[in-house]
Amino acid sequence: MTVEELTKELERDPRNAGYTERNVPPVYQINKKAKILIIGQAPGKKVEETLIPFNDKSGEKLMEWMGVNREMFYSEKIAIVPMDFYYPGKGKTGDLPPRRFIAEEYHQKILEMMPEIKMTILIGQYAMKYYLKDHMKPNLTETVKAYKDYLPNYFPVVHPSPLNFRWQKTNPWFQTEVVPVLRETVASAIDKYS
Repeated sequence: MTVEELTKELERDPRNAGYTERNVPPVYQINKKAKILIIGQAPGKKVEETLIPFNDKSGEKLMEWMGVNREMFYSEKIAIVPMDFYYPGKGKTGDLPPRRFIAEEYHQKILEMMPEIKMTILIGQYAMKYYLKDHMKPNLTETVKAYKDYLPNYFPVVHPSPLNFRWQKTNPWFQTEVVPVLRETVASAIDKYS
């Protein structure tokens, strides 16, 4: 399957009809040469408008954590595949959760297109629950704290949204202990396998 074929399949899926009717395509970044895969939550409103994954404050923070510039982030070395490829809409306390069928029915097809992935960064609880399953710790904080348990395949991190500023303030170890290792791991995956 090609990216073009996948996009057409998603656009024909009746569950995405509301987006297709508005000419909103699925948002992801897929490249068969990618070494690092980022699995996030779902595009936000700003991303839906620009059609560029993580083209917002969350993306700026994520690039900082990963130690990469914008050029590298949007290069063929990094793939971005959210748990939902469309903006799910607003809920009472933020954006609605990603729709489950996207990951269940489409992620495996995408992973098969990218055989060179060396590390997957799991962002937020939806990605962690889906990919780590029973290996996830009791909550997101404990899972992120135990990131070494999931290396070298997965690297779980909190969502880089400005809404998580309080979490970051309450958990300073993330910035001092986890982010430096994330940067080293990303640099190694890019340099070693390029």
